[in-house]
Amino acid sequence: MEELHIVDARTEEHFRAMSMIHARAWHDSYRGAVPDEYLAKIGDDHWLEVFRDNYESQNGIRGLLLYRGNVPVACLNYCRARKDNFNTDGGEFPNAGYEDWGELASFYTLPGEQGKGYGSILMEEALKRLKADGFEKVFVFVLRENEGARRFYARHGFSWDGTFAEIRFPPDGLCIDLRYTRKL
Repeated sequence: MEELHIVDARTEEHFRAMSMIHARAWHDSYRGAVPDEYLAKIGDDHWLEVFRDNYESQNGIRGLLLYRGNVPVACLNYCRARKDNFNTDGGEFPNAGYEDWGELASFYTLPGEQGKGYGSILMEEALKRLKADGFEKVFVFVLRENEGARRFYARHGFSWDGTFAEIRFPPDGLCIDLRYTRKL
């Protein structure tokens, strides 16, 4: 079996791998929930600039990549609770009262690589780092229709706290993100 290892996303190669993982996971996980027209615009480099800008601006979002040998298989971004949602055409997360929380901003595994424990490895590393950064609580938004992800977060001690965000996707899509929380 090839060795697993985590790297902090810092290079163009890392940002490209994270963008590719996100794009392929979106196409796999969100088909039927996010409008096809929106998904059709998401290629492997869709988030490259976002990840590059996050690193260059030092805005607090940090990326982790899990490799199996030389192959990137999963990634996770974590930070202090965000205010702006950069995945759609604007909007804000309803984060009043959560400003001092940690957030799992994005978390994806390549299709075909789920169910191998990769997500759990990244989750434990991110939670350890958030706690070391002084956060006592953490949250993640998860698409209501993504039952597999909701079960995954529940296995890791997260539960829905009753809050949600409406996320609009052009041309006419609306998804509901549920906030799952836990103590560190």
